[in-house]
Amino acid sequence: MAFTLYSLLQAALLCVNAVAVPHEERFLNKIGWGTDQSFGGLGEEPGIKSQLVNLIRPVRMVMRLLLIVLNSVIIGLLLLFG
Repeated sequence: MAFTLYSLLQAALLCVNAVAVPHEERFLNKIGWGTDQSFGGLGEEPGIKSQLVNLIRPVRMVMRLLLIVLNSVIIGLLLLFG
């Protein structure tokens, strides 16, 4: 299998899907990554964990419709061209 731009875009789509799919209440809260968790104190810089948690929610909200369309296109292309 050759490394092409299509395979790179497909891998990026899979990574964005991996961020968007986990349900916050059923999965993320159980491992302590929910948005209701307290992070740090006043004046402290947020850590990597809080930055990732703050990234997950906007990705899920903004990319929802775009992910549906992109996944449909990728599935269609895979069905047509194998």
